[in-house]
Amino acid sequence: MPPSSFPTESSITDYLRRISTIPPASQVVVGIGDDCAVYRPEGSTEDLLFTTDMFIEGGHFLRDTHTAADVARKALARGLSDIAAMGGAARFCLVSLCVPKWADGEWVRIFFDTLVADATSAGAVLAGGDLSHAEKLSCDIVVCGGVPRDRAFLRSGARAGDEIWVSGALGGSALGLELGHGAAWQRHLHPEPRLALAAFLQTNIHPTAAIDISDGLSLDLQRLCLASGVAAEITAPPVFPGATLLQALHGGEEYELLFTVQPDSELPFQFRGLQLTRIGIIVDGPPGAVRHNARPLLALGYDHFLTGTDN
Repeated sequence: MPPSSFPTESSITDYLRRISTIPPASQVVVGIGDDCAVYRPEGSTEDLLFTTDMFIEGGHFLRDTHTAADVARKALARGLSDIAAMGGAARFCLVSLCVPKWADGEWVRIFFDTLVADATSAGAVLAGGDLSHAEKLSCDIVVCGGVPRDRAFLRSGARAGDEIWVSGALGGSALGLELGHGAAWQRHLHPEPRLALAAFLQTNIHPTAAIDISDGLSLDLQRLCLASGVAAEITAPPVFPGATLLQALHGGEEYELLFTVQPDSELPFQFRGLQLTRIGIIVDGPPGAVRHNARPLLALGYDHFLTGTDN
């Protein structure tokens, strides 16, 4: 990461991976590069998952379009989706909130009422955090989850021949951001972390690799392939009604699960009404290379350092 260059998200995480090595005796068994860090308490049958996400006014949402409840739901959903991507169950969360002058007491009450209700529904407890004051509202949420020892889904386990699956229909969040109304807008405002699907996969299938689609299918599939040292061939993913194929391929904030399984795995095409679709196969090739309908697919998803507001 040359000091004169403007960083990208990948250049920063690659640099941090190089300088932040995990000592052999550490109880941190998975560090930078997956959806969560994995900590293994001595003698425990469960590994602990930790993730943190920021949600910032002007970068992730606009107060003219998002209510206090919307901000709470989306901020928490980002962390819960990371837990799901690792095959875990939510345990507790910590919330740091910077409150600006425009957010009055009623706004803050609704924010926390919604966050606690959503956390409780997901099986998590609000266990603490921090409060401060700032010119713009920002929220940082830490979520802790649990997963059976050595059973966390990682990005690095995909192998040639594995099938590529995705949950749900894609492009709805990007369409909602464009339209600002209707079913697609509700999809954008109210993401659904796939914790129940993760529990089903953990018990019945155990994917070889997984990631959540927070920054777009094209970019997140590339990340999975890079971590696994493989390439991918895909066909068209399922598309949200009214969305374009480009929105389905590159639109972010879906929070669906993208995962790979061994070719002899028996998956249903629906799980509790949620569509599951086989969209391709892992192949040998340049790590991170993805082809869509036999043509190279550029990773055009959301990069926090290259893209503007994704509210």
